[in-house]
Amino acid sequence: MADVNKVVLAYSGGLDTSIILKWLQDTYGCEVVTCTADIGQGEEVEPARAKAEQLGVSQIYIDDLREEFARDFVFPMFRANTVYEGKYLLGTSIARPLIAKRQIEIARATGADAVAHGATGKGNDQVRFELGYYGLDPDIRVIAPWREWDLGSREKLMAYAEAHGIPVEGKQEGGGSPYSMDANLLHISYEGGVLEDPWAEPEEAMFLWSVSPEQAPDRPTYIDIGFGGGDPVALDGEALAPHELLSKLNQLGMANGIGRVDIVENRYVGMKSRGVYETPGGTILLEAHRAMESLTLDREAAHLKDELMPRYAELIYNGYWWAPEREMLQAAIDASQGDVTGTVRLKLYKGSATVVGRTSEKSLYDPDLATFEEETVYDQADAEGFIKLNALRLRMGRKIGGAE
Repeated sequence: MADVNKVVLAYSGGLDTSIILKWLQDTYGCEVVTCTADIGQGEEVEPARAKAEQLGVSQIYIDDLREEFARDFVFPMFRANTVYEGKYLLGTSIARPLIAKRQIEIARATGADAVAHGATGKGNDQVRFELGYYGLDPDIRVIAPWREWDLGSREKLMAYAEAHGIPVEGKQEGGGSPYSMDANLLHISYEGGVLEDPWAEPEEAMFLWSVSPEQAPDRPTYIDIGFGGGDPVALDGEALAPHELLSKLNQLGMANGIGRVDIVENRYVGMKSRGVYETPGGTILLEAHRAMESLTLDREAAHLKDELMPRYAELIYNGYWWAPEREMLQAAIDASQGDVTGTVRLKLYKGSATVVGRTSEKSLYDPDLATFEEETVYDQADAEGFIKLNALRLRMGRKIGGAE
């Protein structure tokens, strides 16, 4: 263990990562550099500096990564209309590769020979962090305390904190949230507590962001989202930076009860997990982007994207953001987005985001071809020939397959 001289720790400033910080110093006898990332979690990150200083850290990095998160991670993911297992918009999954990237950057800048994270040995995040590290630096040393130490219970953690003078906030001593939560600019997630029973309905008091659909306003809210090259670029005619636009969509979604999802998902590590998510802005954005594509994408390109999406979603969920196969798929997806430009109008109302209009100078929609009036360019003979040709293909397929 003495061969580790300096380690970059993903540090939130909370109890667990503060214990990890001290444990790294004591166990490895190494210098610890902290990396605290603001990715829009809605909590003040600056107090992490004081806690790190109290624990003897001299190199402290606190970075505002909200714009990079939205621009380089969330928006590329939404170009693919990415949904995991039909429901999950991957809010936690897409944040981990950015934090891993920043840790590797800091390791290179400070001459650190190792990185560390606070993910437990039972979840997906340990895989996401570590595949991110190795994808960016195959030779980096990775330390995963939860897989190494013997502090396997809350009681042992609290005793370790007390013995080493690590401050414990009151909410961690008792009376705090019974849920394990993760938040960023895209979503907030909830696990544990009553949610361990998949039959139990989530308590309304659990939700920290959105009003319930029942309590949302009785009048709908209409918004226009402008797209350029597959990405949202404006809201109600106002050009906005990516993180600003996503933040405003979040506020609109929260106010209208949009984006709540309750799912049982298949984790990469081989277990099922029940999670509840609030993804207000992302839910609106997904509906808008699909509507924009419906107007501007060629049929075969659109269908191929839909075929590729589950594989793309699985790669992100499992931690393969930096893998060559994800980059291959991203290149194909991005190549389809050049003409995905225009404006989508949505109606936000009591938990729903409904597309009510779309327009684009790149539109492939021709109203003259969308009618069954007599003047249509496709006459009855054309239609009959088309049907016969495809019927012949179906019959030949059945014969070859032995169905006839």
